[in-house]
Amino acid sequence: MTVKSIRRAYHVIRTALHYGLDDLIPSKLTPWYFKLLRGCFFWLRNKHKDKVGGERLKLAMQELGPVYIKFGQMLSTRRDLLSDEWAEELAMLQDRVPPFDSAVARASIEAELGAPIEDYFDDFDDTPLASASISQVHTATLKSNGASVVLKVLRPDVEQKVHADILLMSQAADFLESLLGANNRLRPAEVIEDYRTTIEGELNLKLEALNAIKLRNNFIDSNALYIPYMYENLCFTRLIVMERIDGVPVSDKVALEAQGTNLKLLAERGVELFFTQVFRDNFFHADMHPGNIFVSREHPNDPFYIGLDCGIMGTLTDEDKRYLAENFLAFFNRDYRRIAQLYIESGWVSADTDVAAFEQAVKVVCEPMFNKPLDEISFGHVLLELFRTARRFDMVVQPQLVLLEKTLLYIEGLGRQLYPQLDLWQTAKPFLEQWMAEQVGPKAMAAKVKQQLPYWGEYLPELPELIYDNLKMGRNLSKNQNNLLDRYLKHQQKAHKSNYLLITSAVLVICGTILLNQDATLWASYGSIGIGLTLWVLGWRSRPKNRKI
Repeated sequence: MTVKSIRRAYHVIRTALHYGLDDLIPSKLTPWYFKLLRGCFFWLRNKHKDKVGGERLKLAMQELGPVYIKFGQMLSTRRDLLSDEWAEELAMLQDRVPPFDSAVARASIEAELGAPIEDYFDDFDDTPLASASISQVHTATLKSNGASVVLKVLRPDVEQKVHADILLMSQAADFLESLLGANNRLRPAEVIEDYRTTIEGELNLKLEALNAIKLRNNFIDSNALYIPYMYENLCFTRLIVMERIDGVPVSDKVALEAQGTNLKLLAERGVELFFTQVFRDNFFHADMHPGNIFVSREHPNDPFYIGLDCGIMGTLTDEDKRYLAENFLAFFNRDYRRIAQLYIESGWVSADTDVAAFEQAVKVVCEPMFNKPLDEISFGHVLLELFRTARRFDMVVQPQLVLLEKTLLYIEGLGRQLYPQLDLWQTAKPFLEQWMAEQVGPKAMAAKVKQQLPYWGEYLPELPELIYDNLKMGRNLSKNQNNLLDRYLKHQQKAHKSNYLLITSAVLVICGTILLNQDATLWASYGSIGIGLTLWVLGWRSRPKNRKI
């Protein structure tokens, strides 16, 4: 580890201990070596004993920076895992992170624009509209058309802070991998590398703008999701300019109820949006914490979401999508053997896994859930428990599923927060069944043929010539093979003949020599030797040449 990494590691430990996070772990759950390690830092004491646990955790994550803040954002959506007090504290990490100096923000914006702010904008507000872990947002009016816009600018030195944390995590992963061996199935280094790619994508605001444009086009006619317009000519690596929206934060349930929002429909649309993005578009918003999601003020009886911050987007392979859909449907139908088979077929667990044992383990996890009403079954919890069970059978960590699992937790947390009676299965099952029907069977095959027809039509005129060339090539290949076979047989015949003559000559020479030593008739001895030598010469001359056939 580098000196910089050691310094950062110490900062993480010091922050955690200063906020007394170690005191939040029940004593019965802390092993002896944890207590010994804590004693090694005896000079670091809890300086915030007067604060409750949720507030201490929030402040620690806030101090440690963006990587930890984002983890807190995810936790804040899990009301089924955290108390309301803890969830409310962590929810403040979503858009209420302390802002940085507006003079620094101005300087950063002008550096990206290459001109004073006044050249492009009127009414620039130095007071931030919102402040998050990676960036800060200011409002203004666009000079060119008078549109209300927001300017999102990265925090100063945020790249260096993120890179320091990622470096520390990578070195820890490398150390863990050296302990586990190069062929371990956890692949911690690969997981951290995938996370690095994800979070570094957030540090490139130009990429976020392009993601938002693509997502907006995917839902351009949707009544469920609206993505603000991006002014692409004013989007750069550290600055983007987008349409200003007017909506109610999805976490403000009181305001949503006050305007008469149909919360049941809103929650169901959240689930539908998730599955549409994953299975229809294969391009899903993977950072859907409440700070990034608003609800329209228009027609609250038919509400739609407004999505912000498209820095983290996820994709899956066609195989992963199909296996996930089948997994969910198999769970709904209580077909645990099919779940076990799917994990093996997908390569998520080894092919030599005992299917019966794996099926039993899956059943132990899933069966108790059916004792609950369907509206109390957690999609995210099912997926999480299935992954945990599979890890006992040496499941290969699938980095591409990490974002999906996180997004599902976000969506489910939001849906249950809006409408606690939300039945995810009733909402999701028809979608999954329809998608599966479109992927397999005659209808799916016909659709794929229709999709490929333009490409086939392009090459159709060349088909007769290609058929002729292939037939001619096949005939020439057959002729060449016959020639090679004939040459090989002749080669073998020569080799057999030569070997026969050489062996016979050796026998005759040996016999003549023995007769000579036994005082036999000289003519017989010398005759045998002479014939043997003659045959040896003939055999040597008839041997096949040592060249390619």
